[in-house]
Formats: sequence, structure tokens, C-alpha cells
Amino acid sequence: QVQLVESGGGLVQAGGSLRLSCAASGRTFSPYAMGWFRQAPGKEREFVAAIRWSGSSTFSADSVKGRFTISRDNAKNTVFLQMNSLKPDDTAVYYCAADFSGYYRHYVTKLAQQYDSWGQGTQVTVSS
Repeated sequence: QVQLVESGGGLVQAGGSLRLSCAASGRTFSPYAMGWFRQAPGKEREFVAAIRWSGSSTFSADSVKGRFTISRDNAKNTVFLQMNSLKPDDTAVYYCAADFSGYYRHYVTKLAQQYDSWGQGTQVTVSS
């Protein structure tokens, strides 16, 4: 059974940093793109960042460019989201997602429907 487990969320002041991790188990991790999404209260889930299976290509939402960095360690079946210069608007539940239908897919996507496995989410709260 595939499992994605996020960790690293918490409460931080504006301008601070957090590093989210997502550990995958139950399936080979390395051939698949991974993504991060977030959902704030009363809002729809939105794309944050994605990374190609090899780690050679990443794609981020305009709202986080220059502040958030996605990376992965295929040897540890883990994807990361380094979040710097956090703002109150970044407050949300952050979800890790895997594109397990895209074996060695050559592109990454921001479309949530492309991702077929999701973690349970980790809360990030940024105080002003």
C-alpha cells in the first residue's frame, strides 16, 4: 500500500523558514514526479511546486517563486519543500502528491488531477 507522510509543519513568524518533508513508502519512488499543494481555510487546493522524477526540472507557482524550493532524495524516497520568507498568506495545510501514473514522465504539471496519491497534509501557520 502506497503511503505519503508529510512532516515539518508548524507555527512560524512572518519572515521565518520551515522545511517540509514527504516520505513515500510502499512503492518505488524514483521514476515518478512529485508535487506539493496547499489548501487554506475556505479556499480551494492550489499548486505550490513540482519536481521531475530525476530532480532535474522543477516548477513553482508564481506566489512562491524565489521563496520556496522543492527537492528530492530518491535514495531516501523523500521529497522536500524548503520555505523561506514565509508570509501569513502561506498559512495552509500542505499536501504532498505523487504522479504514480507517469512512469519517467518527461514533464511536471501543476494540475492536481494528474497526481494520484496524496498525503494526509501538514499544517503550516505563519503569524504576522
